[in-house]
Amino acid sequence: MGIRPWVVVEPPDRRGLRRITILGKTVGSAWSLRELRRVLGRLGYPDDMDLDDRSRVYWRGGDSSVWPDEKGWRRRVVIAFMLVGLLGSLALHVVIGWADAWGALTFAQRLVGALFLLAGIVQGIALPAVVDYWGRRQVRLSGALVLLGVLMALATTTLLLFLWLQEQEFIATVLLVLALWLWSLWALRTLIHERVWRGIPHPRKFAAGVTATALLTAISLGYSILYQPIVAPLHFVLNAEFGTPQTDADSPYIHVPLKLYAKNTGGIPVYIVVDDYTVRGYLAEFSASGEGMKEWNDDEERVRWQWASEAQAFESKVKGEVISAGQFQGPGSTLDSGEEFKMEKVITLPKNTRYETLDAVLQFAVLRQDRGRLDEEFGYQKLSWIKSEGRYYCPPAGCGELLIHHGRVRYNVNLINVTRKPRYVAAYWSPGVEPDAFISSFNFKKEKKSQSIYDIYEGLDENELKREAERYGLTWISVNSEVSVKGLLKQAQP
Repeated sequence: MGIRPWVVVEPPDRRGLRRITILGKTVGSAWSLRELRRVLGRLGYPDDMDLDDRSRVYWRGGDSSVWPDEKGWRRRVVIAFMLVGLLGSLALHVVIGWADAWGALTFAQRLVGALFLLAGIVQGIALPAVVDYWGRRQVRLSGALVLLGVLMALATTTLLLFLWLQEQEFIATVLLVLALWLWSLWALRTLIHERVWRGIPHPRKFAAGVTATALLTAISLGYSILYQPIVAPLHFVLNAEFGTPQTDADSPYIHVPLKLYAKNTGGIPVYIVVDDYTVRGYLAEFSASGEGMKEWNDDEERVRWQWASEAQAFESKVKGEVISAGQFQGPGSTLDSGEEFKMEKVITLPKNTRYETLDAVLQFAVLRQDRGRLDEEFGYQKLSWIKSEGRYYCPPAGCGELLIHHGRVRYNVNLINVTRKPRYVAAYWSPGVEPDAFISSFNFKKEKKSQSIYDIYEGLDENELKREAERYGLTWISVNSEVSVKGLLKQAQP
């Protein structure tokens, strides 16, 4: 009966790894002769030990010259590609999920962000699993973790490419997403070739878990992007009311209080993009012939500013003049659900005023916070008539004197932000000029020369403006109040 060898080197597996046993117990594995000596050296064997001595080493499935993975460059290339792809996908998931998980308005949007962060964590765990699976496979679940990370990368990049196809705007991020999508296809093909599912315990439960997670993410994403913004309408209570005038016997003037009020009675907080209150006095002549109905559109400004166009048979040559104008709450401010804002102004008129009526209009444009977030920069006003404002400057002779607000707006679901060009909100206000606001890809800072904001607006695509206004919920709210001047004078109190 022969003496049993001290060291047994098993045949190489299909990856080229050879298991090492001593007296029937596995003590390690090796990819090459050098690694074999390293393992034996840790066990106290001499460095110059003759590995071809059959009394000391018994070789199965090939002698000391059989090392299919001695160079191992293919395996290392696969590991490197897997690690690079998972790192890129991890970064993408964190960038998408971080903003939504901590800053989204609704629970559904925060849940979507949390799921993306969770996917990033799983991919982070999959990084060492890649090294283990294409290495010595000491962890049984390493293949399952790599497969899960790759499936998450494929699902996310496919969704991002689908969202990008809706706009098809060229941005650098899309190149990264496309590269990761191609990588995920390659990685999935490699894992299928490796038959990685053979090492997954309870593969049916694993598949069910992946499917359930994907469905939960899809439902949450659809709810946050489509359903929730649609079913939550905006509701406001607005009021512009003239109060009891005050006067003095020694003063030629009369002071008319104007009370302005707004309350958000809906469930969605909003940004105030631009707001305005304007008081106009209207002059008119009596038309005994009743021909006033034919003159309703003679005054373009009156038609433009009125809450609703109207005409009266016995009023002729109606003309309006701006008496007072100002901003209400201010662009960039917010009006949360249930919040209200009040303001009281005093309108000064001469006692012998010729105005027949006073008309007060309160209006503002709002942006839904459940669809978009305004950068703080938007709240800082730029003066168009000041040359130091740079790109915002426009000669007063051509543009007038405008207060301009401009800043980046981001969609509340970060998935959309990374697949589209940046969008910006621009708004302007000036006394006696109808305010306006619009959302587009136009960025003042990247323009080579100053332009009138009117020219900018006229040069933009009308369909784009309409689409972006609907996408971010840019809506105008207004109310007006009209009173008789003679009636006010009768109410005047000393």
